[in-house]
Amino acid sequence: MSVVGPTKGTPSRPTRVRQPGPAPAERLVAVPCRGRRFELKLVAGEPLLAGIARCFADEGSAGGTVRLDGLAVAPFAYCMPAPPRDDRHAAFYSETFRPAGLSRFRAGAMTVGQRDDATAFHAHGIWQEADGTVHGGHVLADETIVAEDVVLAAYGIDGATFRADPDAETGFTVFGPVATDTRARDDDRESAHALRLRPNQDFATALEAFCRDRGIRRARIEGGVGSTIGAAFAGGEEILPFATEVFLADGRLVGGGGDVVQAMLDGGLVDMSGAVARGRLARGLNPVLMTFELVLVDETAG
Repeated sequence: MSVVGPTKGTPSRPTRVRQPGPAPAERLVAVPCRGRRFELKLVAGEPLLAGIARCFADEGSAGGTVRLDGLAVAPFAYCMPAPPRDDRHAAFYSETFRPAGLSRFRAGAMTVGQRDDATAFHAHGIWQEADGTVHGGHVLADETIVAEDVVLAAYGIDGATFRADPDAETGFTVFGPVATDTRARDDDRESAHALRLRPNQDFATALEAFCRDRGIRRARIEGGVGSTIGAAFAGGEEILPFATEVFLADGRLVGGGGDVVQAMLDGGLVDMSGAVARGRLARGLNPVLMTFELVLVDETAG
């Protein structure tokens, strides 16, 4: 792993991490789509991945996002960000953790899409475990079971989905938006874009530029899962370890004077030490580490 340059005022935090593969010229991948919110009802005892697949199929959507707040799981498996094991990746995953008893999410987000023509998801969150400790990380889909009936807030998209494909730049298989056949003609679906941000660009300013280029004056974010190079919060708190697992709890872009569009992004994360943090992410100080995917809903006409 190679890092380049400190962030001003925080010499331990790099502004850029050199990835092992070539960087495509297109740094933000976007696919237009339409979407709507729906209630996602999971049943105690079902595998989390199977429950997600069932609910999105019932909604008639191949992809979208889910808020994980309040979800209880047991058994549960997760991992955290970790240093690279070799020169094929700039960072990697930790060992797998399997906490005893029931774990309940305080907050989290999930991207839902396809891998090998089957439903898959990418999810990060912060939760409280049965012994009262609070942890965060990357949810392992195949080893996590829903512990209690729950209704979660979800957003299903039509005309696009997120597909897991090998990514030469990072060396990982990552979600990216792809166009799909339009399934529904519902008038209540909103204009949206499925997005993926590639490494080494500030998260907030990349979204602001995307909106300005398309005349989007107001937007909200549904979902939001990815990683940043450490982190900086609006209150001044800095996360120095360079690898994080991040989710958005809330996100909006609002217009100001002239062509100004400003991102307001509230997120949570875990770093390589296992420390968790939440708050308003500072604009201009949070470059993407590996990837970030989300759905951006255009509210300009609303």
